[in-house]
Amino acid sequence: MDPLLITVAPTGAETSKADCPALPTTLEELVETAASCEQAGAAMVHVHIRDADHQPTLDAGRLKETVAALRESTDLVVQLSTGGSVHDPLEKRLTVLDAAPDACSLTMGTTNFGDDVFLNPWPFVTELYRQTQDRGVVPEFELFDLGHVAALHRLLDRFGPPAGGRVHVDLVMGVPGGMPGTADALVAAVAALPASVTSWSATGIGRSTLAVALASLAKGGHLRVGMEDVLTLAKGVPVEHNRQLVERVVEIGRLAQREPMTGAQARELLGVSR
Repeated sequence: MDPLLITVAPTGAETSKADCPALPTTLEELVETAASCEQAGAAMVHVHIRDADHQPTLDAGRLKETVAALRESTDLVVQLSTGGSVHDPLEKRLTVLDAAPDACSLTMGTTNFGDDVFLNPWPFVTELYRQTQDRGVVPEFELFDLGHVAALHRLLDRFGPPAGGRVHVDLVMGVPGGMPGTADALVAAVAALPASVTSWSATGIGRSTLAVALASLAKGGHLRVGMEDVLTLAKGVPVEHNRQLVERVVEIGRLAQREPMTGAQARELLGVSR
């Protein structure tokens, strides 16, 4: 069976440190988390950063410092979020690429995000995509909705393949306002993907985490887990470390005869040159 790409998303931009003290928000906590999750079976880390007050930030200096520290301490593919917080301005989100990550997220359209709106208008999407091509940063196309799948067809048809020549997408499922975290929704989304997609993963938000993970494995996909997406292992059982979430899907993956990828294997899969 094909090896399993496990991405860990350890922090996100929505949960506060006060509400979840175990959330890794300092650089030291993030590096420790990344190294521990790599040992457990993760091959890529999806990174949001926080400032000295544990608030979401896109500070250029902190982003560069974070990329350097993760590369020094791990062999993970370092993927920076270009989504930031739902409150970050579009022009600021474009500057994330200045930190020269291996990869970045690229959300394919606007979506309702709980009570907020996650803005990704078409001109922003195309500008971000062209910059990834120019800078050699591998995009992971984030699809929250079937409309985003259609937008991906449009983008690839108009602007051609991404840096590295591979097309990797992540189905983000279970966000209030996006597609539900169900097997039926996953099957529909996968069936609609462009033929040029070379690999895909799925992320189940909140209580949809396990249902999405199992459906993704059944369809031959990869997985993203982490405290950005879920804060409990079961009802009333809080996550104490992102490693627990990685270890759980490693175990599930092995039941499906899928061994976790290494960082080197993930680079080959995604077309990352470093």
